[in-house]
Parts: sequence; C-alpha cells; structure tokens
Amino acid sequence: MTQERVVYLNGEIIPESEAKISVRDRGFVYGDAVFDTTRTFNGRIFKLQDHLDRFFNSLRYLRMEPPLSKQEFADITMQVLEANLPLLEENGDYWVTQRITRGVPGGSPTVLVECVPLPFAQRAKHYRDGMPVIVPSIRRTPPEAMSPRAKMHNYINLVLATQEVEAQNPDAWPILLDMSGNLCEGPGANIFLVKDGAVLTPREQYVLAGISRETAIDLAHELDISVKEADLDLYDAYTADEAFITSTSFCIVPVSSFNGNVIGDAAIPGPVTQRLTQAYSGMVGVDIPGQYLSRL
Repeated sequence: MTQERVVYLNGEIIPESEAKISVRDRGFVYGDAVFDTTRTFNGRIFKLQDHLDRFFNSLRYLRMEPPLSKQEFADITMQVLEANLPLLEENGDYWVTQRITRGVPGGSPTVLVECVPLPFAQRAKHYRDGMPVIVPSIRRTPPEAMSPRAKMHNYINLVLATQEVEAQNPDAWPILLDMSGNLCEGPGANIFLVKDGAVLTPREQYVLAGISRETAIDLAHELDISVKEADLDLYDAYTADEAFITSTSFCIVPVSSFNGNVIGDAAIPGPVTQRLTQAYSGMVGVDIPGQYLSRL
C-alpha cells in the first residue's frame, strides 16, 4: 500500500508529490480559480452534492466552463477519497476539495481533486476553551466589488485580516465587518449570535453562505429555535448570550469572546450552541467536539 496520498489532476490520479501545474497557470498568477471543500465523517463524505452545486455556481459567476460534468466530479471525488482512506489515522477525517483554474493563457482549465487530513490536534482547544474572535481593521470585500458568495482562490482580503489578528492573538479567529460596520464573516467561517434564545446571523448577500451555516440553520428549525438573518454590529456581539462559528472543519464551535469581551456567562458551550452541536453530531454520526477533544 502506498504511503502517499493521491490527487486527480487533469485526467489522471497520481501521487500528490507528482502533481504539478505551470508557473503561468492563471490560478497561480492571478488567483483566477474556483474551489469548494467538504469533509468526511468516519470516512464518509458530507453533502457532496450541495458542495458541488455551490462549486458550479461559483464557476458560473467567474464565467468558467467546467470541463467535467457535476456527476463526473462526484465520481472522481469518490475515487480520490477511497484511494486515500487507508492513509487516515485512527478517528481521523479529511477535507475533500475540488479546484478549477482558468489554466494557462490559451490552454484548457486546470482541474484538481485532493484530500487533506483535518487538523484536529491544532484546533482541539477551541472546543474546550471556546474560540476567541478578534475583529480586524480590514473590512470584507464588498459585493459591489466582488461577490463573497462565490468561493474563489483570491483570499488576500481574508489572509491580510488573519495576519492582523494572529499578530494580536495566535489562537484567535478573525471575523471581518462589512463596509457598513456590520458583522460579516471570517476565512471559511460564518458567525452566529444567540440572544434571548434566538439565533442571529449576517445576511447571505454579504457572506459566503457555508453549507455548515445552512446545516446549522436547518437544525435550528428542527429544534424549534428561532433563526433570523439580520444586520449585526459589535454591540450585538458584545451583548449576546452566546456566539458560535460554523465551518466545514469545525461544523459548530463555541465563541468565548469578541475583542476580549467575554460572551454571556462564559459557559462553553452555551445551551443553544450545545443543542445545535448535539444535533449536528447526531446527524453525521460523529461526536464532533469529542473528535477534537480526543487530541488534547
């Protein structure tokens, strides 16, 4: 059995170390590329169709013609995942990603499907202590300039925000404001607040509406928890009873503070966050916090 993960690149499944693209590829030169990422639970892929739907919407937004059908992407994704599953550590799981760049000028698009192990050990403390959030000075790119609803390679806005936050606290996660001063999103992460038993989250127009975000909203409805999309500012964050982040890797992770202001009564997680996390864990058949906490 090989000890190296494999990827799909432009029609071939090859060892990851052999995967190469041109230095003139527009995905490298300009960030002119689209991607989407899901994850596995116990080695089973989560909501692949939903992620591929968003992937194809992002391609359409960037006016890229996919060289493969949605079904072909699904089949290739499963082939790559199944080839890599034997290399997972015990109780491990993968990020699973599809990417298309516009390729070299005058050439065909570059197509990549890959798997990367989830960083459970590095992130486990957030399920024990909660996630500290810091709001950077950098604002989220407005939809008038470039829609955040498409998942693209051009992450510099979020990279700069992350660097600013990590300089203050390496354990903190950035949540950017939009140009009107409302809470927006962070890299790969949507923010939720809980106030008086109701769940609040920024409006979809100004964020990349994550599949995990959508899942949390659906679970809240099933649990008869009120959910509202609204303009939310730092006052709302500082006075919230609870807060949590959703993302592909975290699913749901409690937030402990905003800019050093402790959220609620400091219980980690709060009762609403706990109910949603338990429901998420039950849906996917994995104790999500337990999978992380086992690495502490």
